[in-house]
Amino acid sequence: MVSTDTKAEMEEYLGLVPSWIDALPEPAADHSWRIIRDLELGETELEQREKALIGLGAAAALQCPYCVRFHKAEAELEEATDEQLSEAVGIASGVRYFSTVLHGAEIDHDEFAAETADIVDHVRNQQAAPSDDD
Repeated sequence: MVSTDTKAEMEEYLGLVPSWIDALPEPAADHSWRIIRDLELGETELEQREKALIGLGAAAALQCPYCVRFHKAEAELEEATDEQLSEAVGIASGVRYFSTVLHGAEIDHDEFAAETADIVDHVRNQQAAPSDDD
C-alpha cells in the first residue's frame, strides 16, 4: 500500500491512483512510484515522446499487453505518429530477434564486442569523410 502522501502525488500527476499499485508489496510501493515519477514522467535527458516510444518498444518485446496499452497511449499523448509507433515496435522486434540468434548460436561476446567497436570506428570515419556532393 502506498503512503497517503504518495497517493496524493499520484492523483496530482495521473488524476487517480491506479488500482495495480495495490499489487506492490508495501516496502516497494512508494519507491516504485518514485521510479515512475522521476524517470518516466520527470524531466530527464530524453524527451517525453522518446521515453514513451522506448517504453512501447520494450513492452512489445516483453509481450506485456498492460505496458503496451499504457506506453502507446503515452506516445499518442506526445503526438507520436502511427509510423513512429510502428517503427518503435519494429526496432524492438529486431533487437529481440537478433538477441535470440546471438544467444542461440552462442556467439563469442568478446569477438562481438571487438566487431562492434570496428563497426563504430568505420561509421565514424564515414561520417567524418568529406562529402563528394560538391
